[in-house]
Parts: sequence; structure tokens; C-alpha cells
Amino acid sequence: MPINILMPALSPTMEKGNLAKWLKKEGDTVKSGDVIAEIETDKATMEVEAVDEGILAKIVVPEGTADVPVNQLIALIAGEGEDPKSVTAPAAGGAAPPSAPKAEAAPAAPAAAPQPQANAIPGDASAHMGYARVDQAPAGPAQGAKPDGAGQAAGNRVFASPLAKRIAKEAGIDIASVQGSGPHGRVVEKDVRAALQGGGAKPAAAPAAAAAPAPAGKPAAPQLAQSASADQVKAMFEAGSYEEVPLDGMRKTIAKRLVESKQTVPHFYLSLDCELDALMALREQINTAAGKDKDGKPAYKLSVNDFVIKALAIALQRVPAANAVWAEDRILKMKHSDVGVAVAIEGGLFTPVVRKAEQKTLTAISAEVKDMAGRARTRRLKPEEYQGGSTAVSNLGMFGIKNFQAVINPPQGTILAVGAGENRVVVKNGAPAVVQAMTVTLSCDHRVVDGALGAELLAAFKQLIESPMGMLV
Repeated sequence: MPINILMPALSPTMEKGNLAKWLKKEGDTVKSGDVIAEIETDKATMEVEAVDEGILAKIVVPEGTADVPVNQLIALIAGEGEDPKSVTAPAAGGAAPPSAPKAEAAPAAPAAAPQPQANAIPGDASAHMGYARVDQAPAGPAQGAKPDGAGQAAGNRVFASPLAKRIAKEAGIDIASVQGSGPHGRVVEKDVRAALQGGGAKPAAAPAAAAAPAPAGKPAAPQLAQSASADQVKAMFEAGSYEEVPLDGMRKTIAKRLVESKQTVPHFYLSLDCELDALMALREQINTAAGKDKDGKPAYKLSVNDFVIKALAIALQRVPAANAVWAEDRILKMKHSDVGVAVAIEGGLFTPVVRKAEQKTLTAISAEVKDMAGRARTRRLKPEEYQGGSTAVSNLGMFGIKNFQAVINPPQGTILAVGAGENRVVVKNGAPAVVQAMTVTLSCDHRVVDGALGAELLAAFKQLIESPMGMLV
């Protein structure tokens, strides 16, 4: 039977890759360790090596093919004694024929497990592969393991993912005893977890004498931590020492969205300090010039946050590549700067969006934010008023918070966390000077905004804050 070569997983999150180049052609002899192809990921082009030996009989996926799913058949190797010309690729949509060991089993012995596919492994990146090979000393079937389904194959090799190996090692179990559910019997993460929970895995052999058996009633291997249920959490505290507050729809949605954001969005953070002296002087001048109604109330009163929103909106126009959102299989680059503003309300928060903020005056932004914040606190905002936007501002400066990192609201690409303005001692012209300054931190979705791009956006923002007259023209 031919040996299957599959598209390898070159990182834990890789789902597809581009087959950039074949370094072997059909008919070439392939040895274990030979570099056979180059695979392009979103970060780099990596060489991949063959695991098994034979003749490259059939290239199924030609070079230059993009978006090849992980574990898709890309080539076939003719095994020892097999005619390479007789090897054919399976029909479209069909499964590749499994390869099997050539050795004959004794009549009374169980059938040998199918030989695993020949996965390509990068020479120095085995820790990032979806699967890896582990060489083990010969051993009989472990208790609880099925002879035709575990990760052990001919030659006493165990095929398992790096994560599965790591979990098994930390838990102190023999990975060869774990029933594999991956392609051709590979052991994957869920198999190890299931073995731990079921207690069917054999403990790994100690380097010296065997350890004493675990006391009766206790598992041989430690259980992996899982999320505790409400009853389990309550059991940790004395009855009557707490009040149970049921989650309303908003809190449930916020919890779900924040967990989703931190688990699926690759956050990174950029911080810098902005001097506020010029901005505060301009703000005072503009507010002083505001007209008053018959009751003596000023027509407007600009806040520092209004300047922050305007500055971020203009900065996004100056750095348009950062004015973008993630849309799973593409990036959407926005034409206008729609800036969300985090508004705390009882039991949660809303983030109403100031549309086309780059086109609006500071007074218009101020009035719009006050209106939407008021309606947010009474939960009277319309969905279209808090959905969308490419970025947002979260300001905790009024609470005295100097610096923090905000969580991105998907699908937005960034969010700016604004700290309190305060007097600070800096060096100017070689001498100490006191300035008013604040620290801002930009949280970026690395899928949309890279480090240099985020830094460029933050630099444009800082320039506008420190030279605020640019926001008036």
C-alpha cells in the first residue's frame, strides 16, 4: 500500500497553507529527513521533511496551489517492493488508501495497526507541528488500550501530536497506552484528556524502580483542571456568606463576547505618553467662548475625551491601513472613522459609535456622545447605534487610573485605553520641567494591525493631541 503524505500543520492554529514548491519530483527516491517541499504560512515559508522512505510516486497537489487544508493528501510514496507506476491518487472527495505494515502477524496475535501517514515535519519546528513521531521501546498492549487503534504502529513508533505528548508527560502517563482517534490512529489532545478522565491510561515508566501504586480510591494520574460549576464554586464558601445575583441578558452577552475576544483575538499592546498642556489650554479657550442660553448654561462644554475621539478619528485617516476590521477570510478597510465610546452603565457597558467622526466638529462629537451616553444608561440605544465601528475609546482617567489595557470588541481592529492626566516631571532642553500628561495604550488585533502599523497610528494620535489646533482645520 502507498504511504500518504499530508499537508502538515506548521503551527497550532494553522488550518490551510500554500504549497509553494516541490523539491522532489515524481520518481525520485525519498529518504527520511529529506526536504521534499516548501510550504507557505501567513508568517513564513518553511521547508518540510519526509518521515518515511520510498519513491515519490504521485504528486497529488501541484506546486503553487493555495489554501490547501491541513491533513489533505498532497502526495503518495511507493513503499518497498511496490511499483511506483501502479500508484494512483484517490478519486476526488474519496479518502486516501491507508498504508499498512508489511510484516506478517502470528495467527494468534491481534492484527497490526495501520501504518500512520507520512507527515512532513519541518526540520526545526517539531514543537509546532500538528503531529509528531515518538520512538518507544517495544512494549505489549497497555491495559485499556485497543491493539488496533492506539497510537503505536509498526516498529514500535507512537504517532501523537506535540500537545498530546506534553499533556501525557505532565500527567505521568504512557502515551503508547492511549487510544488514538486521529488519522490512522494518531493520538491527539482529546484522546489524552479522555484517558485521564476515564483512568484507562497506563502510567509512564519511572526512570528507576517502579513507583508504588496510588492509594485506593485515588486516580493514578492527576486530573486536568476544568471550569468549575456553580455548585462547585458555591461549595468553596460558607453558606449564607454571599448573595447570588442571576445574570441578565446583557451580562451574559458581555461575558460571552469578552471570553470570545480574549480567546480568539491575538491582542498586543502599545503604550506612550501624551503631553496635554496645549490641549488643556485650547479646551479652556474654546469652552470660555461658548455662548450661553437664557439660564446661563453654556451651549457646549468640551471634555478631554471629545479631543481624544477626534484625534483618533483623524489619525485613522492619516494611517488608513489601521482603519480596518477582521472579517474571517478577509480584512475590511473602512473609508470613514467610526469610533466607539465605552459607556459604563449599571450591570455592564455599551459602546455607542460616533459615525464619520473625522468629519464632525468637536462640539458635534461632544453633543452626540452626551446624547448616546444618556440613552445608553437607560438602555434605549438602537442596535445600529452601538454596532460596527473599526475602533473604540475606553477612558478610565476620571477614576484616577493611570494605565490599563482594554479588550478589543470584535470585529473592531483596535481599542484605545486612556489614563488620567497628571502633572509629571520630564526633561526639556536638558532641564527638569513639569508638564501635564496622560498615558494611552492601544490594544491591537494582530490579524489586522501589525506592530509597526499600530505604532504609526499611535504616533499620529500623539501628534494631534500635543498639537491640537490640527483638529480644528
